[in-house]
Amino acid sequence: MSLGDALFGAFALPFMGRALLVMLVLSVIAGVVGVLVNLRGLEFISDGLTHAVFPGLAVGLAVGGSAGVLPGAAIAALIGAVLLTWLMRSGVANDAGIAVVLTAAFSIGVIVVSKSDDYAGALEELLFGRVLTIPPSDVVPLVVVSAIALLLVALTAKQQVFRAFDPAGSRAAGDSAFGLDLALNVAVALVVVAGASTVGSLLVLALLVVPGAAARLVTGRLWLLFPVAGIFAALASWLGLATGFAASVGAGVDLPAGSTIVAVFVLAYAIVLLVRLARDAARRRAGAGTTPAGPSASGAPSTRAVGERAA
Repeated sequence: MSLGDALFGAFALPFMGRALLVMLVLSVIAGVVGVLVNLRGLEFISDGLTHAVFPGLAVGLAVGGSAGVLPGAAIAALIGAVLLTWLMRSGVANDAGIAVVLTAAFSIGVIVVSKSDDYAGALEELLFGRVLTIPPSDVVPLVVVSAIALLLVALTAKQQVFRAFDPAGSRAAGDSAFGLDLALNVAVALVVVAGASTVGSLLVLALLVVPGAAARLVTGRLWLLFPVAGIFAALASWLGLATGFAASVGAGVDLPAGSTIVAVFVLAYAIVLLVRLARDAARRRAGAGTTPAGPSASGAPSTRAVGERAA
């Protein structure tokens, strides 16, 4: 299989084209939302929401079959977002409250799934996704859910950034802390819903966390973080799908599509991190080599100054 077939030709297949469309939309929006998650330090809350969605997936499957998975996940995610926002604003310790919600929600989902042999067979799909088997009827709902998350972030972006850097100033300016927290948590929850229906509830956190973290390594300009994260996420999703197709069809190695996409996200982050470390090391060396001659920190002449005088 040629490189062009893996990168472009594969997506002429209907199931690959659907997977690419959904993953591009989802990953770009997850990257944008993830920047705010990163700035606010809400990665653990996002993890709690990914687990809160699981019982909704299980109950939706039990009640409505595959058609009930997305509505069930949406209901569970919204309930989880409201509950976690309330815990954040109450006197309950954030980590403790989130851990309780996380474990309780996940245990409920496992209980529901384990009650029937029919549902137990779908456990792997709920946990690890079905990106290559997305039904055509689910494409539009998944895109709409993701778009609503983007709209929530777009409407509150300036206030969210202000609150991330100066919570007291945000409150003094009249911004509602509860309203901003709820808007962001609902956006995260909606991304989790779409992600859980594609890459699975255990892997969706990578779509939210990795692009924002990578963007902060690439640029220090605040408003550039969002497009950089979106571009990073889109490229990683495309390359992840292409890698999985090339391995499965070209090399005969059956790789799970969702896990392959997440692996590419992490590998791309590692490459960006190494490039950033190399760049910082080069700048430090360059700075050390151009230190102006003069007294040292202790008041004594610098080595370079002494050498120049001797010459």
